[in-house]
Amino acid sequence: MIPGRKIRVLIVDDSAIVRKLLGEALATEPDIEVVGTAPDPYVARDKILALSPDVLTLDVEMPRMDGLTFLRKLMVFRPMPVIVISSLTQASCQIGMDALHAGAVDVMAKPGGPNSVGELKSTLATKIRAAAVSRVRSAHQPEAAPPAPPATHEKADPRALIAIGASTGGTQAIEEVLTRMPAGSPGIVITQHIPAGFSRAFAERLNRCCPMRVAEASDGDRVESGLALIAPGNFHMLVRQSGGTYRVTVKDGPLVCYQRPSVDVLFSSVAEAAGSHAVGALLTGMGSDGAQGLKKMKSAGAHTIAQDEASCVVFGMPMQAIRLGAAAEVVPLNSVARAISNAFAHEPIH
Repeated sequence: MIPGRKIRVLIVDDSAIVRKLLGEALATEPDIEVVGTAPDPYVARDKILALSPDVLTLDVEMPRMDGLTFLRKLMVFRPMPVIVISSLTQASCQIGMDALHAGAVDVMAKPGGPNSVGELKSTLATKIRAAAVSRVRSAHQPEAAPPAPPATHEKADPRALIAIGASTGGTQAIEEVLTRMPAGSPGIVITQHIPAGFSRAFAERLNRCCPMRVAEASDGDRVESGLALIAPGNFHMLVRQSGGTYRVTVKDGPLVCYQRPSVDVLFSSVAEAAGSHAVGALLTGMGSDGAQGLKKMKSAGAHTIAQDEASCVVFGMPMQAIRLGAAAEVVPLNSVARAISNAFAHEPIH
């Protein structure tokens, strides 16, 4: 991106109505310009070459070539920031998760309901700004398999708790952290900025590839060793103490840092419920959500970790936490899991 230049966006969707809605949602943004639209990947390919957009919005269900196939080809030959626009059917949500794994930087629901146009206008521009400053990984090199998870702590303190927060680029970052952690890790609670409908597909994907069990959280779920709970899209998740154990509260409520679920909401509740028995990790993402919450965790005696700039897709949330003095440790993504494990290994016995 050239400083001062508008973000150039190409919209790829087979629906003329959706192309129009997306274009209208961005029309009044002073720093964003829709330079073109395309009804399918073949037209998109030509327009990418002719228009050199900074960001692509991409439907996953299109004729002639589906969006996921096109994305995989794009990440090999012309890596660029892509926001996937998907319907909320179970199959489409799964494809959306596959697209994030293939290199898309974000995913959002296709406009369709009576309230969707307003929601679209409030979220699309924000996602495009984050995508424009993101680091996109090329698909030329296959991803290295994660190392074997370290041995499980033999006698993990039942009061121990791990809290993780992320936004743009976070689905892949969280997957990398969890695949490097032992199956019997202390209970894990996770807030990832993700639309309603996609969080279940995200949890199911993680459950298939991670050593521990992963599930979308429901109100009242118990937090326990060997289980990671994902905040449902469009709901805040909090942790509370309940009879010597931790349980989650899943609830509606106002946006916090323009987000629901909010990392600040989760981290603040963990600071109160678990104090010095917790470890918090703030990963890649645009904005400042989680920075204040991580600071509260640190003030309560928790060990706090921020992902470093070089390994972030977007160095926004961790940067804000570091500036606040909220991070006791700043590490690359591939060291976050070990930093979490080391924090518990060095924790004094109470």
